[in-house]
Amino acid sequence: MTGYWAIVIPALVKILVIIAVVMTGVAYTTLAERKVSAWMQDRKGPNRAGPFGLLQPVADGIKFFFKEDITPAEAYRPVYLLAPLLTLVPALFTFAVIPFGTSVTFLGQTHRLVIAPGVDVGIIYLLAISSFSVYGILLAGWSSGNKYSLMGGLRSASQVISYELGMGLSVLSVVLWTGTFDLDKIVAAQTGWGHVWFFLPHFLAFVVFVVSVFAETGRLPFDLPEGESEIVGGYHTEYSGLRFAMFFMGEYANMITASAFVVILFLGGWNLPFVDWAWFGPVWGGLLSMAVFFGKIAFCLFVFIWVRWTLPRFRYDQLMGLGWK
Repeated sequence: MTGYWAIVIPALVKILVIIAVVMTGVAYTTLAERKVSAWMQDRKGPNRAGPFGLLQPVADGIKFFFKEDITPAEAYRPVYLLAPLLTLVPALFTFAVIPFGTSVTFLGQTHRLVIAPGVDVGIIYLLAISSFSVYGILLAGWSSGNKYSLMGGLRSASQVISYELGMGLSVLSVVLWTGTFDLDKIVAAQTGWGHVWFFLPHFLAFVVFVVSVFAETGRLPFDLPEGESEIVGGYHTEYSGLRFAMFFMGEYANMITASAFVVILFLGGWNLPFVDWAWFGPVWGGLLSMAVFFGKIAFCLFVFIWVRWTLPRFRYDQLMGLGWK
């Protein structure tokens, strides 16, 4: 391959791989959520669809596909129909700049394991695009014609604005330490025998960033936008069928993106202590580095689930007080 196709075909392959991995991760994170909560509560969890319940996400997807899609009479239809997409799509766009491994040599050509290599403002891009999902939630709340939905949307907007300040300041400590916004260089700064993962020298920034990530993704104990005990179902009260499912797909996709961000900034990216991926060759080294990266993301997702089933929901004034103090 030469010229145009030498750039386009590897990029398309990486895009398809990332979409497949992320959407499969979304499906099985929903299963992990139900399984982990069951183990914590001494139950079995889903165990009917397929061996050990492994086909439960497929069964859920088929169920949502055949559910009736209802549009309320009071809804502003164009925005109401668009809002679920605005929640899901930005989470997929963020993976354009996230490096998920070192590099792989195939047919004599070396390919970086990132869709858009060489983007030197990766952190700014991630912060900007990840903020878009709140528009979907806010517009869903406004366009539904339901007071509870509107309250959920307003809560989400004020929550994201509040916690983005803390997130930005915690990211700034890593940027000042490394002198770059390039995600590849930040991972490289945590590579090698003499370097440590940044969660140790930047522990306070790490804690602030993780708390802010929980608030940004709307997960317990910060799930005020959909607080069932106060505002029915929040911003998605009036949604059903596939559009309802898209909000949850967006939530779990945002969890995966946030976990990738945590791994790159503070947990060494695809690196392991005292391991050089060049030892394993140009192909297996890249694939193993990718496996380590997604393994760290899986651990972060487990922490998300663990916290959800351990801590109670904050009151709204406590949520805002913590964010601003």
